[in-house]
Amino acid sequence: MDPLYSLQQNHSTLVEFILLGFSDVPNLQEFLFWVFLIIYVIILMGNSLIIIITKVDLSLRTPMYFFLSNFSFLEMCYVSVTLPRLLTDLYRQHRIISFMACATQMYFFLVFGATECFILTAMAYDRYVAICNPLLYPLIMNNSLCIQLAAGCWISGVPVHIGFTYWIFSLPFCGSNQLNHFFCDIPPVLTLACGDTFMIEMLIYVIALLVVTIPFMLILGSYVKIISNILKLPSAIGRAKAFSTCSSHVIVVALFFGSGIITYLRPKSSHSAGLDKFLSLFYTVVTPMFNPMIYCLRNKDVMIALKKFLLRWLML
Repeated sequence: MDPLYSLQQNHSTLVEFILLGFSDVPNLQEFLFWVFLIIYVIILMGNSLIIIITKVDLSLRTPMYFFLSNFSFLEMCYVSVTLPRLLTDLYRQHRIISFMACATQMYFFLVFGATECFILTAMAYDRYVAICNPLLYPLIMNNSLCIQLAAGCWISGVPVHIGFTYWIFSLPFCGSNQLNHFFCDIPPVLTLACGDTFMIEMLIYVIALLVVTIPFMLILGSYVKIISNILKLPSAIGRAKAFSTCSSHVIVVALFFGSGIITYLRPKSSHSAGLDKFLSLFYTVVTPMFNPMIYCLRNKDVMIALKKFLLRWLML
């Protein structure tokens, strides 16, 4: 007997799911494959470039760029949970995913998503200290604290989502095994669960409150204080420079948290497969693709470092 089936025999007859993805547009499968492949390459190259220049350029060895390099590496991990699988499904038209693979994909997607929320919060705290307490900035944001904050961001979501993912996949599944999504996200998986899912839905709201809402409110609070302090600066040039160092982060926060909050905190009755897929594409694919562009094009220091790096590389 299949050990996977044996594990689930008291709960379900399902041992695999079918990811419908974009099967409703069969004529666009090849086109979508090339679009997502190009996007994936852009994401990997763009974020890799940010990591490289923040390591090789001495002027970027500051807490702000330390967190940015962590964020860029995280973005590559985040998209690699969903995009390679989507590309495989589009290319081979083989949409079957095992029960265990689906659970694994959901787990890593949730862990990296939580890590992104925490790292964006740490980046906001860094900007808050830099602008509101500039004289104490080197003392507060020392190397030890930066490493501790980064480690906390990466580790914090791990234990919570182990238990959460286990609970979701311990639910009884019966009937259809077709997931109307391109990866194993929470809403489409729960629609296939049999029986009462009230407790798990309440847990989703509690975890979303801890992982999404509280970090978002901390970021919002930080930027209220930051903007208040910037407006008090006597020099217009100083105000413009302070705003420029924060604007990139604000755009990324708005894109990521906005789509995430709409997806996970809106009532279950308002969920629709089409809207869920669109929102998921937004925060799993579109936002990671634009992040390197936002941080490079809107950041003078990064642009200068990038030009120096490219010139040095071309001269080799």
